[in-house]
Amino acid sequence: MLNTVASFFSLYLATLLLLLGTGLFNTYLGLRLTADHVSELWVGGLIAVYYLGLVLGARSGHKLIMQVGHIRAYVAGAAIVTTMVLAQALLDNLWLWLLFRFIVGVSMVTQFMVIESWLNEQTENHQRGRVFAFYMVVSGLGTVLGQLSLTLFPRLNYEPLVFAAICSVLGLVPVALTRRLHPAVPMPAPIMIRYYLKRVPMSLLVVFIAGNLTGAFYGLAPVFAVKQGLSSDQVAWFLAAAVAAGLVAQWPLGQLSDHVNRVGLVRFNAALLALVGIPLWGWWVLPFWALIAISCAFGALQFPLYPIGTAFANDNVDPDRRVGLSAIVIMAYGLGAGLGPFVAGALMRYIDTDMFFIFVSGSAFLLVLLIRPQRVTGEYLSEDAPTQFVPMSEPQASPAVSALDPRVDPQTDVSAEPVPQE
Repeated sequence: MLNTVASFFSLYLATLLLLLGTGLFNTYLGLRLTADHVSELWVGGLIAVYYLGLVLGARSGHKLIMQVGHIRAYVAGAAIVTTMVLAQALLDNLWLWLLFRFIVGVSMVTQFMVIESWLNEQTENHQRGRVFAFYMVVSGLGTVLGQLSLTLFPRLNYEPLVFAAICSVLGLVPVALTRRLHPAVPMPAPIMIRYYLKRVPMSLLVVFIAGNLTGAFYGLAPVFAVKQGLSSDQVAWFLAAAVAAGLVAQWPLGQLSDHVNRVGLVRFNAALLALVGIPLWGWWVLPFWALIAISCAFGALQFPLYPIGTAFANDNVDPDRRVGLSAIVIMAYGLGAGLGPFVAGALMRYIDTDMFFIFVSGSAFLLVLLIRPQRVTGEYLSEDAPTQFVPMSEPQASPAVSALDPRVDPQTDVSAEPVPQE
């Protein structure tokens, strides 16, 4: 295990720095705009366009890697991200910020494609699970540390932006100096939307709603926390507690999902999630320790929805179609993460800030209503179901990670066949 990790150390370090800057920036954005009395709708919109850039930028990122190679594409992406972050320190125009955040999403998905395709290309099949798992751990750790690093900046001025830009630039160093061989250019998997909508509609719904919740959380949970009277440091701990609890909870819930009905587990999880949000509907003023406890419960229930939904989808798709499945799952998640902040932001703007957790409970209750074991016929059940549960952090909408999933074999997967380039 240590040898495997050490051999990819430069790529893991680049991932850590990339998520460190992103985790800090997303939390800072909500706090800064709230302090400036900017509408929650704007906060949600800025997070939504970032996720939209992640989803729509995969194709342009692939073309760039084909034209100039992995390292040059990564360097270009890092340079653009750094420029956009620093530009936000110079310009206060929110319409320009929308453009900047979209460009950051497009650029960052290119960086993730470089790292993930590199990991996949140079990983042996017997090491795939360990390499994938450690990549997800590093991704989650970077997000948590990014949120906690906000406690280093007592003032919500330009300083956090400079720190995020420093992380982006430092991420260039391990990639530029790596001794690993350049991987082959990743070929995009064809996305047969109608095939997967027919096979796994409920799984895609779970993933879509999980994206709604996660996108709204990263954009608007800081706004909610500030309106509860928390300081910037306390907001950072409130968010980090949820993400950390979500990462830790995936292992026991994942083991449980391999031995029980996954549809029932999703419904049970969603029901608890709907109940957890009730104390934060605005009826009571809770102490900080209670908010942290609820945040941990929220993270432990919400963040595992995506990997459990993905495992449920893999149960009902043939093994030779799972690379394409991973691509459409990431697309569904990204679209949800783009929509969620808009909806939650509008509710918070036009009704009340406490609508954030009412939105959470409502989304979870929707899963309880629509995801039912009786609707699972077993007609498309895979021969190796139940498939192995794989812990996953928040996906960054890069299709390159699809082939890293230890449940798939890209060498035999027909959905991984090259797509003709225009």
